[in-house]
Amino acid sequence: MAKNDKTNVMRILDQAKIPYSHYTYEHREGEAVDGLTVAASMNQPPERVFKTLVTRGAGRDFFVFVIPVACELDLKAAAHAVGEKSVEMIHVAEINKVTGYIRGGCSPIGMKKQFRTVVDRSALEQRTIIFSAGRIGFQVEVAPADLEKLIRCSFAGIVRRDS
Repeated sequence: MAKNDKTNVMRILDQAKIPYSHYTYEHREGEAVDGLTVAASMNQPPERVFKTLVTRGAGRDFFVFVIPVACELDLKAAAHAVGEKSVEMIHVAEINKVTGYIRGGCSPIGMKKQFRTVVDRSALEQRTIIFSAGRIGFQVEVAPADLEKLIRCSFAGIVRRDS
């Protein structure tokens, strides 16, 4: 991969000497693609491909949640995981200002500030997980333990489970 084809996330992983694989997928310029489409375009099962969601807690702090693309964030479970009374998704217009990323290219690695991050515990069932490399059309594959070591994330059940 040419040096200018690397994303900031890939450079951070290189600097930390964390092994990763990278993927690219086709998309229209400026158009965010949903996670299930991304997983399908990379021929990966949806339970291995994760999306990054940014929330604001009742105390006004920001929190990041990383969940499988086919799942929905359980806001009550997410709030409980970070010790907040409640959390709500931030508006799309705030994503860039808060994280430095755009919608569809948000990664838990390399945000403007390292916010408290919780990854759904289902990631621990996978040898590696795939998530945005910080730019639409780019994904990285990393072991959950390596992600934990790099960004000091925690793991909890934070997705809706239909009974």
